[in-house]
Amino acid sequence: MKRAHFMLFSLFILLLTGCSDDRFDRIDPHQSFVASVNTLEPSITFFDQSANEIALWPLEKAYTGAVLVGNDAILLYGHQLAEASLYELSTGKHMQTINTGLGVTNAYFDEQTEKIFITNSKTNELTSYTMKGKLQHTVKLHNYPMSMLVSDGKLYVINYKDTILSVISTETMALLDEWDIPTSSHGLVIPNGRDELWVGGHGEGSSPNQTVDIYARSTGEKLKEIPMPLMPVGFSQKNNEIAVVSHGGNILYVVNEDGTIKWQLEIGANPFAVAHFKDTLVVAGYDDHAIYFINNKSIEKKVQTGKGPFHLLVREG
Repeated sequence: MKRAHFMLFSLFILLLTGCSDDRFDRIDPHQSFVASVNTLEPSITFFDQSANEIALWPLEKAYTGAVLVGNDAILLYGHQLAEASLYELSTGKHMQTINTGLGVTNAYFDEQTEKIFITNSKTNELTSYTMKGKLQHTVKLHNYPMSMLVSDGKLYVINYKDTILSVISTETMALLDEWDIPTSSHGLVIPNGRDELWVGGHGEGSSPNQTVDIYARSTGEKLKEIPMPLMPVGFSQKNNEIAVVSHGGNILYVVNEDGTIKWQLEIGANPFAVAHFKDTLVVAGYDDHAIYFINNKSIEKKVQTGKGPFHLLVREG
């Protein structure tokens, strides 16, 4: 009888150990952070405002991106993975698996509708889910939908390997409009209080893109271009300031909402992402495996992170 009790107790401990191994480091729900999503050796590194590492999540699967869902969850996805995984930050615990199929290019969370939007390059579809990963709607788009941005009940989607930007209703998932844009466009931002959508991009072949293109949101008409060589692909906005990274030229541009360049800084090696974090600008250098904390128009700190930082996630308490 004692032997049976011992075996049951041992099994119970083994199960507990197995459960705990399935968790990542917990992130205090009151902790502000900027997180580097690293793709060459998949991991997520969390930093505080002083550029101190507060947690490291080593990832066993080939995740290529992540998005914050609400204040206490993160969705991990991969282009070569058939499933996306939802984790709770405060516990590090796996919450839900979403069967996406292969080909996920991007995920976006809309706080107003509390929907997760996922684009897929294999099916050329946009799919919406609840915060808990329940499938809602699917709509067919064009070739390789990827960059997304929501504003005023409209979801703007760039079809990367096409010359079309799709405008979708976030409530009904109905297709509202389609605009002509250059192929290989990437990156979106809407300046505060303006009827404009800014579009960045890589360019194609031997003709790298050297401008941010500005369109009227009400009509889709192209209004003007802002020179930002080479390959402006990452945007971040705070108050009246828009930061843009051009990964072909390794340059960070900071501009006014009218497109006037205030200052610029050569930074990093092949930067793809920029984010405002508190009063600091953060840039991810993909090839030098580092993130840069920028204040007063200069690099304050350079911090090594995981290999291939490709996305930046920000949570401010």
